[in-house]
Amino acid sequence: MRIRTLAVGLLAGGLALTTLTACGKEGTPATPGSGEQSGTNAAALPTYPVATGVDLQGSPVFAKMKTAGTLTVGAKDDQPGLGFKDPTTGKFGGFDVEIAKLVSAGLGFDPEKITFRTVDSGAREQTIANGDVNYYVGTYSITDKRKALVSFAGPYFVAGQDLLVRKDDTSITGPDTLKGKKVCSVTGSTPIQKVRQQNLTEPANIVEFQKYSQCVEKLQSKDVDAVTTDDAILKGYAAQEPDTLKVVGKTFSTEKYGIGLNKDDKVLRDKVNEILQKALDDGTWQKIYDATLGKSGSTATKPTLEKY
Repeated sequence: MRIRTLAVGLLAGGLALTTLTACGKEGTPATPGSGEQSGTNAAALPTYPVATGVDLQGSPVFAKMKTAGTLTVGAKDDQPGLGFKDPTTGKFGGFDVEIAKLVSAGLGFDPEKITFRTVDSGAREQTIANGDVNYYVGTYSITDKRKALVSFAGPYFVAGQDLLVRKDDTSITGPDTLKGKKVCSVTGSTPIQKVRQQNLTEPANIVEFQKYSQCVEKLQSKDVDAVTTDDAILKGYAAQEPDTLKVVGKTFSTEKYGIGLNKDDKVLRDKVNEILQKALDDGTWQKIYDATLGKSGSTATKPTLEKY
């Protein structure tokens, strides 16, 4: 499968948002209806009215934002449907980046002024603690271990380990049907460890690559039978190829994605939760989902925020 080409097409069809690496503004947030988001799919993305008069007394991170007049937000750049960079335009798109834009507007900052910074998973806590990003949105699971280092607003999405299979495959209906099947995931990842530890398939049938896109290519070429990771990531790939791929839809873990924030900035965390709750209540969250991950054909349940 031509993952890169398909991902570009997905972005052009309405999953387009924008971000950039730490080096500069080669990609800035695209707006619905712009050249990067033309067509009917783009029209499904909501707009985000910029709040006025926002003043978060006691929030050092917000004070820094106000002084700079812009936001720096950490994100992923390699997950279709969530946070993915168009290699041609430098634009980024996906559910997570739309959530980042929503939060920006709620804090009183034009989403067009966001500088997105790609942050590797292993560097997230340190990047947030250093103040290199104002907040982080990128399939960041809330765990007690991480809460000792950073704080979280949300969850804004609840994912779970699932399976991506070929659409015409009716033999795989969940983890208990993987015996005798070749299962692929990223080398050393938690999902493939779970497959191995729980003996969901035979050791010889476990296939590992450095990138999920490689697994998906092998799935389409029929060299493997299933790809496993968080369902949110799998939905992004299914949305690229809805006629040939599907998510099984029987999760066997729970991953709550939160917005990573400075550990001690409760004022900012409370405000971000307020913004998320409003989006959940007024239908904005659902519109974001429908225009991004929802294109996979899979539904999602709205999360319940866990405030602290």
